[in-house]
Amino acid sequence: MAAEPILEMRGICKSFPGVRALDHVDLTVQRGEVHAIVGENGAGKSTLMKILAGAYTKDEGEILFNGSPVEIYNPLEAQALGIAIIYQEFNLAPHLSAAANIFIGREPRARFLGLIKRRKIREDARRLFEQLGADIDPAEEVGRLSVCCQQITEIARALSMASSALIMDEPTSALPEAEVQMLFDVIRRLKSQGVTILYISHNIDEVFEITDTITVLRDGKRIGTRPAADLDREQVVHMMVGRTIEETERREGVQFGDEVLRVEGLCRDDVLQDISFFLRRGEILGIAGLLGSGRTELLRCLFGADRKTSGKVYVDGHPCDIRHPIDGVRSGMGFMPEDRKQQGLFLGLATRENVTAASLGTVARFGLVNRLAERGMVDGYIKSLDIRVSSQEQKAVNLSGGNQQKVVLARWLALRPKVLLLDDPTRGIDVGARAAIHDLIVSLADQGVGIVFVSSELPEVLKISDRILAIADGQIMGEFTHDEATQEKIMLCATGAAVRS
Repeated sequence: MAAEPILEMRGICKSFPGVRALDHVDLTVQRGEVHAIVGENGAGKSTLMKILAGAYTKDEGEILFNGSPVEIYNPLEAQALGIAIIYQEFNLAPHLSAAANIFIGREPRARFLGLIKRRKIREDARRLFEQLGADIDPAEEVGRLSVCCQQITEIARALSMASSALIMDEPTSALPEAEVQMLFDVIRRLKSQGVTILYISHNIDEVFEITDTITVLRDGKRIGTRPAADLDREQVVHMMVGRTIEETERREGVQFGDEVLRVEGLCRDDVLQDISFFLRRGEILGIAGLLGSGRTELLRCLFGADRKTSGKVYVDGHPCDIRHPIDGVRSGMGFMPEDRKQQGLFLGLATRENVTAASLGTVARFGLVNRLAERGMVDGYIKSLDIRVSSQEQKAVNLSGGNQQKVVLARWLALRPKVLLLDDPTRGIDVGARAAIHDLIVSLADQGVGIVFVSSELPEVLKISDRILAIADGQIMGEFTHDEATQEKIMLCATGAAVRS
């Protein structure tokens, strides 16, 4: 007789405004196994696990844990059942010790005076680290620990709450290879102790190395669940991207100009390794990579938001020593960051002020801004980019996502850049605004601007790019022309399942 599964999720549905994130998803997990949940960005992996962990509530469906129906409305209820989650962004207090982080909010106290039993906390933390096979000093400040040791501290906290099921969301995305193996040793030890691991990852190689069973989600639906031993990398990738692909739009008869950007041997610590490529005037160069691949870090390094360790950058054939964003601007670059609200906009300022923030010098004399010239320039971009605002004085925080992106674009276009670096420019915006951004990008390329385009959605990269680089683990793993590129080829490179020749 088959053993009773520890977890069954039946017909789970979840919708957000305008998005069906999960559509009647079923998931069965056996006790003591490492079960991978894989899929492209937006497939529903994290949403499903957040429902299990109590961060979201399901719209429909049923959850059985240890054979009994359960309702999970918040993280405390999940913890009480023995379910814990470790997110990509750790929930740790860096100034406190590892021991204090493990027992924060649950500190044992003396019967009299209510004083915290600090020695007991350290001893209990030490036993937990020994149980995990980790050599971590419980008294060490968490902020001084490596990323992997911080992750193990999170695992120890979960074990201290008697968790029998542990969810790990992209646990290796920020780890170097040596620490990945250290984490895998901890996972294997947990499995031997009967702990069930639900493992979210984009890295196909590590999924096959560490997991027993693989469930693939696509577009909010479960495509299949199979033992890892019955699958190979190509099969998993096909399951992940096997939906019908929309016919990509191709710019016919495009004649690219001279080389406008060349990058040679660009490195940044352990994040970017020997990145080399070129970009021509009027070309849209797509960068395809999964979360943690180095795609965002590449653009930030090119613009000077992050310092490179080594390598050379040439614009129009001239070497550029870019150490700061102002150097990027002076070299002829513009940069739209991934997080427009935190890094791209001054949300409390007017649309006018956001558009002219980088180009006031063009509408000023002797340090005084010519307001008439400024308003004329902003009005031109509002009309040409179709930015929907009540007036130039409308604050950026009150604009829609698509209009916010157009404001950021207008800021850089005012500088007439030679190279435009776009990091996920259609992230979080509606379909109409997305099409408008696409049209703007193509129009700018037609005008001779060289564009480096990053998107977390592979069909979008295929649709808009003239040439595509696949990046994984901070390295360029493959290069494809528009005609050569397919989702399967790029995903094989981007997941590390294919090695560049």
